Amino acid sequence: MDVVVLIGRILFALLFLGSAFGHFAQREQMAQYAQSKGVPVAGLAVLGAGVLLLLGGLSVLLGVWADLGSLLLVIFLVPTAFLMHPFWKEQDAQAKQMEMVSFNKDIGLAGAAFMLFAFFAHVSNLGLTITGPLFNF
Repeated sequence: MDVVVLIGRILFALLFLGSAFGHFAQREQMAQYAQSKGVPVAGLAVLGAGVLLLLGGLSVLLGVWADLGSLLLVIFLVPTAFLMHPFWKEQDAQAKQMEMVSFNKDIGLAGAAFMLFAFFAHVSNLGLTITGPLFNF
């Protein structure tokens, strides 16, 4: 079972680590896009988001306080859904649909990350991790 959980952690974390790389490698373009969405201090927000993605993704991947890493991903995903994908503001049907898909993806991933938080914080024998959970319930 440990290997199955490890494979799941790898697959889940790769999405966020790839996105973190994009936040750092394409910082200027992402900051311009965030600014067009009305995000205040967009350049700093992009860097902060990249840090959350990197720390959260590595934490889940390596099993270093993976419960905290899962929470970091939730902290990134929920505000991103509302700030970057406000489908309710779109007038064009196609743009509205694309933003709704992105919004729902972020909310769904936040739900999965929140479940991982509970899993990591609750299960006593995680196996194949570097540390145990930071939180215990």
